[in-house]
Formats: sequence, C-alpha cells, structure tokens
Amino acid sequence: IRDVMGTGLAAKPIAATDVFCVGRLDGPAPPAGCLHPARVLTQVVAGVRDYGNRMGIPTCNGAVWFDDDHVGNPLVFCGCIGVMPRDLVHGEPTDGDRIIAVGGRTGRDGIHGATFSSAELTDTHADEFAHAVQIGNPVTEKKALDAILEARDAPGGCLFSAITDCGAGGFSSAVGEMGETLGAVVHLDRAPLKYEGLTPTEIWISEAQERMVLAVPEANVEALQAICAAHDVASCDLGRFGTPGKDLVLLHGEIEVGRLSMALLHAGRPTTWREAIWSTPEPTAVPIIDLPSVETALRSLLSHPNIASKRTIIRQYDHEVQGRAVINPLVGPLGEGPSDAAVFLPVADSTRGLALACGLATGLRRDPYWMVLAAIDECVRNLVCVGADPDRIALLDNFCWPTCDDPAHLGGLVRAAEACYDGAVAHRAPFISGKDSLNNQFTTEDGRTIRIPPTLLITGLGIVPDIRRCVTMDAKEAGNCVLVVGETTAAMGGSHHAMLHGRCTDDDALPEADLVAGPVAARAVHRLLAAGLVCAAHDCSEGGLLVAAAELAFAGDLGLHLDLADLPGSSDLSPTAHCFAETPGRWLLEVSQDNLNAVSGMLDEVPWGVIGTLQEAPRLVLEAAGLDVAIDDLRTTWMEPIDW
Repeated sequence: IRDVMGTGLAAKPIAATDVFCVGRLDGPAPPAGCLHPARVLTQVVAGVRDYGNRMGIPTCNGAVWFDDDHVGNPLVFCGCIGVMPRDLVHGEPTDGDRIIAVGGRTGRDGIHGATFSSAELTDTHADEFAHAVQIGNPVTEKKALDAILEARDAPGGCLFSAITDCGAGGFSSAVGEMGETLGAVVHLDRAPLKYEGLTPTEIWISEAQERMVLAVPEANVEALQAICAAHDVASCDLGRFGTPGKDLVLLHGEIEVGRLSMALLHAGRPTTWREAIWSTPEPTAVPIIDLPSVETALRSLLSHPNIASKRTIIRQYDHEVQGRAVINPLVGPLGEGPSDAAVFLPVADSTRGLALACGLATGLRRDPYWMVLAAIDECVRNLVCVGADPDRIALLDNFCWPTCDDPAHLGGLVRAAEACYDGAVAHRAPFISGKDSLNNQFTTEDGRTIRIPPTLLITGLGIVPDIRRCVTMDAKEAGNCVLVVGETTAAMGGSHHAMLHGRCTDDDALPEADLVAGPVAARAVHRLLAAGLVCAAHDCSEGGLLVAAAELAFAGDLGLHLDLADLPGSSDLSPTAHCFAETPGRWLLEVSQDNLNAVSGMLDEVPWGVIGTLQEAPRLVLEAAGLDVAIDDLRTTWMEPIDW
C-alpha cells in the first residue's frame, strides 16, 4: 500500500491481491521453530483482512498453494493497485526542499527486517529476530493517505515535489534514494519516536510501518503541516535536500554521526559474479500405477487444497468497499464459483475496467523455464476470460528461490528469468514491476535443510475495453454448448493428478506452453468475448479439463453432458490425459447453439471443439468414462476441505 502511495506524486490504492504458499494443513508436524501451517494461514489471512478492510481497500484476487516444503518458509505475497492523475506520475526533489516525514512514529520494530527476510532461517530465529517484525496500524496509514491525497490535490497544485515510502532500511533508503543527485542533511533527533531511548542508528534504519518521506518546497511546509494536523497525522521536518558536495550528512543534535558520498552509496558497490549451471533433472523413477476411476480421480482433485474452494478466506475480505467491483472472486447464482480474475472500475465515469489475475505453476518446478511460461500463460488466460484485451496486459514477477549460493539453484533462476523474457515478448506483455527473495530455506535443529520449491508468482493487469462485455465463469443456460479452445497433449508431469496418484502413463514430460499458438488463441478468444458471443469463459489449469468443466457447471448450478471425442489434440491421448492433463493454452467457453457458426468463423485456424452441452438435470456425465455424478455432490467435495 505504501509503495502505491509513494509512486509518482502519490496514487490512491483501489484494490489489493494476495497469494499464500504454506505447508499442507494435514501434513506432518512442523519441526521445532516452525508454526503449524494452519496457524500461519489463519493469522496471515487475519492480517490481510484487518489491514485492507480497515483502510477501505478491497482485496479482490488471490490464490493459495500448499506444499510441505513451505513448512519452514511460508511465502506471503501482498500486492496493491492504485490510480492517479496522468499528469502526476513523476516526482523529483529539488535543491532546498525540506525532508518531511509523515505518518507513524519510529520504533525498534522492524530493525533488520530486510536482513532477516533475506537470511536462511533456523529453529532459533523466532526468538532471536522477534524484533524484526514490524507492528502495523492501518488506522494510522489511512489517516496518512487521506492527508497526502489532500496535499496532492491542493487548489494551487501539489504541495510536494516528490514522495517515497520508508520500506526496507527505513529513513536510510527513503532519504538515500530521493537525495541521490542532491545530497541531504538529516536531523535524526527530530523524528517522532514511539518511545525514548533509540540510538541514531536505530532511528536511521528502523523499518517501522506507516511512514512516508516527502520533499516539500519550503514555501509549502506550513500548508502541508496544517493538513496533517487536521487529519491527526504526525509530521516533522527532518532536514533538507541539497548539500555542497552532494553528501549524505546525518546529525543527532549538534553531533555529526554519519557522512557518506551519494556517489559511493549509489554506485560504489562492486559487481558480484556467481556461477550458474543447469541440466534438466530426470523425472523421479516411479512405477506406473493402476489408475483410479475417473470419478475417484475427479473427487480427489476437487478436494486437493490447491484446487478446492477458498471461500473461507475470500469472505473475510471486503470486495465492495469503494464501489468499484465489477467481477468479484466468487461468482454465479449461488455466489460460490471460483472467478478467474477480478474486474474493477478505476475511474467512476468510464466503462473501461481493469482486470487483475495471477498465475502460479509450482508443480512444474522440475524445469523453471516451463514452470514460468505456464504461469504467464495461466495469468494471461485468466485475464482474457473476464474480458481483458491480451494486447493491453502488464505483468509483475515475484521470485522466491531456495538459495542462490548453489550454482544449480542459480541456474534454475537464470532459466526462469529467460522464460520471463520469452513469455513477455511472445505475449507482448511487459514486466512493469516485481520483487525477489532468494534465500528461502530452513535448517532444523538436527541439521536437515528444508528448501522451498523454486517459486515464481506472475501477477497481471489487463485493460477491459468495455465492462459491459465482461463475462464470468459460471454456466448460464441449459442447451448451450461447451467448447474447448486449444490443444491437449499427453504430458502429465507435474500435474495434480500425478501428485496425487503417481505416474499414469509413460509420458512423464512436463507440459510446454506454445509461445506462438497461445497468444494467437488469446486474441481469438478476446474477439469472441468482445463480440458478445460467449456466455461464460473459464481457463483449464490446475486439475485439467474435467475439473474446469465441473467448476463451470456447479458454479452455474447446471448439469453438463460431456463427449470428448472432438477434443483437439493428439489422436492417441489416454482417457486420463483427456480429463486431467494440465496442458497450457486452453479455455472452456459456453456458447449458444445459434452462435456456433459465428464462433467457428472467428476462431479461424485456432484448434477448438465442442465437448459438451449444458443440461437442466444437475449431473456431470461423461459416458465414455462411466462418469455420472450429481453436481451438488461435486460442489460439496470442492467446498469442504478448507472450511474453518
């Protein structure tokens, strides 16, 4: 949230997203020094809920990934989207501007927070680094936000020339970054403190929350301070930007406690060189097993925590605050369908919306290249499903890696970065931001090291040209056709079916995203939605086609009669691959019988096929696999696993 407030000359936060990676809730007891994954997840959700709801920011998109290798290092991704006037996207401090701190007071909480988050953890860190956790106060931040926006929109123009947040490193990074070309003089003893006794070093590096640093022309300081006082927001004058030698000078009272050249601070660190190697690992030798029935496999997949309903989490968040919601995380007549993406309205008097979605394909971690391309592909498809234009998508990357000291792990990271480049070029979707955490492993008291899976979260924003053309993933009307766009391949490596049931075919290869066919299909599907020819759209991802079909049906409270004879793909696909392969680049679309010819013409050479018909009778039927099960039954199976 602070990052959005500190962009340009301050943006207004309008939506939030969160993704959590934790150990399995029913997994083995965690090692000493680790909290149980259930406690981690419930308390993290509570933190997101309380902060977002109290600040009046809707949390409208997210995901959860469960893996026992996250027991020592759970991952918490929180993102925020803001909107700002087009003419205020840039800010730059000028010589003589006052350094004004606004918001929360400075304390010891958060000292060494960035250092702690980048360190390898052990069973003693919970006690030794308790002080590294910042103590947040959303009410303080909401007051600061309101004051900053009022100062930004002051009648005579913005009262400040630049703004940034106190993140990692606190004042040291905020002032150090803003004063790069000017130098700065900072009076540390002027900072408002939570309590007495902080040393100059602690004041300088504390990462306490809700604090912003503004560069304010001297003539505007009094007006800014009056606005802060009216909003009950603490503010102080820490000094000025601009020194004769462009040095950073730190004072505490009359004592100079630090002096550093800005040139050295920003360009003085020598380049670090590391060795990276890569060789594709062989699949684990697991014998082919007897296959479960299609119904048994479908039920087990729907109840897998990665796939099962997250409504218990979702319903703790306010989605309607600010009145911008167009598509919420839960959709359909019963309000239970898993939406592919959120859509909201950034500008009130417009019909142009913004879609927000994510992609995560950690199951393919055996080769980070294909893992990342699958995540990009999933994110793009999620956005397109709700009406976003695939030519107007921007991406963000969040890398979390086990370690980079090992050349093999670093080789995987390089391979993931290459996939980001290739995926961005193929989809013409630039990476506009991101973050990394590259030392996520935990050493137990007996010396065992638990490394997280190589993880890359892809978040995407897409422009929706007309929110009146948005569609949701729930089935709409009996008699309509369900068709699949995109080819299915036999590769089952890394799939949820393989996780649960082991190898089911000789083809344990990882599915590969097609960087030519994928973008072409995305544009074709978007044209169908823009023309109003699609009633519902849903991506095929975790669990495969049959899981996606079941979700589409029970989200709309309708039955679905399937026939996969015309499924595009290899002619020799096994029944298991037909139903449960997680091939990237595929959509399920609901289309009326009357529109099939028009759809066929607009898809042109994109592979597609009709695979089913929606029915009033609430059953999912696939006769070739002996599947005939009640929709209510499948919905219950999907909703029960995460139900606190």
